[in-house]
Amino acid sequence: MNKPDSLIFAALFREAWQKCFGQKPDGPVTETESKLFCNKILDITGLSIGWKSVKNYSIFIAGDASAKEENPSVATLDTLARYVLGAPYTTEIKRKTDEGHYPYWFLYREKAGGAVVITHPAKWRHNLLMSLGIIAVATTFIFWLSIKLKKADVFTDNFAKVSASALSKNGWFLQDPDPVYWDKRAIVRGQLSLYTLNGDNWPGTAKKQGIRNLLLRPVPYDCFTAEVHLNNFVPREEWQQAGLLLLEDTTLTGKSIRLSIAFNDNFGGYKKPAEVLIQAITCLGNGFGKPEEIAHKPIFFPDSAKANPVLLKFMQNSALRIEKQGNKFRFLYAGGETENGAFKEIVSQEFEMQPKYIGVFAIKGFKDSSTVIPAHFTFFRIAGNKCQ
Repeated sequence: MNKPDSLIFAALFREAWQKCFGQKPDGPVTETESKLFCNKILDITGLSIGWKSVKNYSIFIAGDASAKEENPSVATLDTLARYVLGAPYTTEIKRKTDEGHYPYWFLYREKAGGAVVITHPAKWRHNLLMSLGIIAVATTFIFWLSIKLKKADVFTDNFAKVSASALSKNGWFLQDPDPVYWDKRAIVRGQLSLYTLNGDNWPGTAKKQGIRNLLLRPVPYDCFTAEVHLNNFVPREEWQQAGLLLLEDTTLTGKSIRLSIAFNDNFGGYKKPAEVLIQAITCLGNGFGKPEEIAHKPIFFPDSAKANPVLLKFMQNSALRIEKQGNKFRFLYAGGETENGAFKEIVSQEFEMQPKYIGVFAIKGFKDSSTVIPAHFTFFRIAGNKCQ
């Protein structure tokens, strides 16, 4: 790294640190501070930096005479610049595909270079031309970026291909894999099949939180509409369910919202017929007590279907939708024999949360007695909405 770039890198590092902690580093940083810094950048940008590298950078920038010369990769420089400049959330794969030229580092470098005032009278013209050139480059880049983001306001996946490479290319990533059942995800051609394995994201249980084969993707919008479609999913034992999950973080310890098609035959001692319902649950995260069920809407009674099997047709096509506008969330359901059934609102609720990830899932809680059944996902869509 040449001297000017080294100085710009030092300024970038200090600016990123100040954005994270509210003050510039006053010397070499600790391991804990370095890890917190890296986690913050990962949450905001979707990109990672090694904490040991950050610690070494701080030693070098602090001017320690014994520190070796640091030469961060262009990818690292771009990640820091994305964080400082407030770039849209991305992933390593998406950046490699769409922004492999690392535009944010070069934009930051141009801005930093243009901020140097050239006071020599003979060079004022050069300074003016350089500034105009920087403005032109920045304007062109912003225009290009706005067009690109506009095209990316809607993402859809019909799960025609569910190979690891196809899912990754579409921005999905897998968490807590169960190899046996994950290998069965393509059992129905043109659909993604997840299975109601043991697991739950609720805190406070005797079991460890976790959802096997949880398929996640980042949420790059403040306001959005997301929906998922399922084919012939009829849970038939307690806690079996499948649907959409909104998360604040991937550890399942933060705030979350779950919307699912679920089975219930527990009525607190009262005798009632078992039901398949639309259930919406919010959770404030670990340390905040139990989750809150904000929607419990029966849509199907299995006992009735035993006497009249034609009723099963109404579960042939099911769809769940979540709409977020500010802190207001709407939860909707559509179902029936045809795929174009109209959505109906189940509930609206104010909930202070900015989801960073959305996922599709299938679980059966921690009921060892429950059987494992597939949930066949046929369509997913998320679209950014204009925040009012």
